[in-house]
Amino acid sequence: MTHGMRTEVHLPPGSGGTWRDHAARYALVPLRIFLGVTFVYAGLDKLTDSAFMKDAGAGSVGDMMRAVRDSSAVPALVDLALKSPSGFGYAIALGELAVGIGTLLGLLTRIAALGGALISLSLWLTVSWASDPYYYGNDLVYLMAWLPLVLAGAPLLSLDAVLRSRRRRRTGGYR
Repeated sequence: MTHGMRTEVHLPPGSGGTWRDHAARYALVPLRIFLGVTFVYAGLDKLTDSAFMKDAGAGSVGDMMRAVRDSSAVPALVDLALKSPSGFGYAIALGELAVGIGTLLGLLTRIAALGGALISLSLWLTVSWASDPYYYGNDLVYLMAWLPLVLAGAPLLSLDAVLRSRRRRRTGGYR
């Protein structure tokens, strides 16, 4: 019979548990930072790229959507975007920016994460659907990365946590 060795590190009294407990509590923070920074960057990159926001031409959102139309899972979604390619480009860019900022600040995190998941889903079904094998398309990975934040929100290091704490104080700790 073998005996296991305890490897749990206990933190000082009053700190609220073991190292493992603290790590579990903060597990979503790196994901929030990564997704938030990535989506802010993606939104700003699109907004500052004059070629991207055009209806046609090299590097334009219009040409990109026309190129993926026949290989997308939902051609009707591409057709909708092609009614106003630059409007669609601005909607995606501003959506990415809002999602990224909300995620970084931890403000309405579940809603921001849902927005990120919907953006990733729409891009997966249109732009990266034809990736073969499927795991080469990064939009599916982003969609899956958003789901833990949709489910858990940002319970720590967030404006959501600050607002929740204020509500608890106001209501006597019942919320």
